[in-house]
Amino acid sequence: MLTSRRELIAGAGAAAILPAATRAQQSWPAQPVKVIVTQAAGGTPDIVCRMVMDRLSKALGQQFFIENRPGAGNVVGAQAAARAPADGYTLLWATAASLITNVFTVKSLPYDPRRDFVSVVRAAKGPFLLVANPDLPANTLPELIALAKSKPGKLNVATDGPRNFSGLVAAWLNKTAGIDMRQVPYATMPQGVQDTIGGRVELAVLALPSAGPQMAAGKLKPIAITSAQRAPGYEQAPPIADTIPGFDFYGWLGVSAPAAVPRPILEKLNHEIGKILDDREFAEPLAKMGFYSLGGASLEKAAEEVNSEFDLWKKVVTEIGLEPE
Repeated sequence: MLTSRRELIAGAGAAAILPAATRAQQSWPAQPVKVIVTQAAGGTPDIVCRMVMDRLSKALGQQFFIENRPGAGNVVGAQAAARAPADGYTLLWATAASLITNVFTVKSLPYDPRRDFVSVVRAAKGPFLLVANPDLPANTLPELIALAKSKPGKLNVATDGPRNFSGLVAAWLNKTAGIDMRQVPYATMPQGVQDTIGGRVELAVLALPSAGPQMAAGKLKPIAITSAQRAPGYEQAPPIADTIPGFDFYGWLGVSAPAAVPRPILEKLNHEIGKILDDREFAEPLAKMGFYSLGGASLEKAAEEVNSEFDLWKKVVTEIGLEPE
């Protein structure tokens, strides 16, 4: 009888705890939510994040505030998010670098994207442009390839570093086209843009927002785009895939959370952000910045889309011979 009474008391205690946890999840967010951005304030990823979080704050009645934690190729911010309590009050504004390519380019990554994070939603994607100084005697990718083959190692392309997106894309272009353009890495790409305009380097791999104004002013000319389709507003840049079948690369942005965040919170986030992404009034200004809304999708779909990229980037890094460091 005594044992039974103890069991009853223990069972009642457990029953009392469970509804409390459930109520906490149902009332989420009951306080402001921190969103860690792994880039500096003012860049395109930061701006897009603020666009999403401003709307999310209004929808859920709590502030989703940005904490910029740049450094070490997205590692600083991602590590901070991975170590945060899994209570739904710290989120990561994720990038392909923080969740995918860092796995293959950073030797001792202090977090494991597949173990430490769960994908909530992929919000937007943006291709990159291969652009050139107007005086370069090549106007199309086939012409550029022919020029590069006639001058091996003589053409220079500005990137944000061999382990970052534009550097990986430039190296893969070299590999798949059978050419040897020399990468010139820049700590800040605005300087790379100016050097390309000034003719100190012949080419650059740039995000659309960086390239667009310079193209419109005639200071840079488009050679090709990294996505498999032409981008709205940038139709003058044919896909690299037209010349090199299968070439399809773009950067993306989204929301991830520490892996143990309760599913009801993840589902609420996924649902509310999905409504934002499906809103035309959000998608149109986003497209003007060179990013395109991916629309709402389930948690399972978000995880599937992120996981599908691991094999692709592992192949790229392996075949270009880039050693992690």
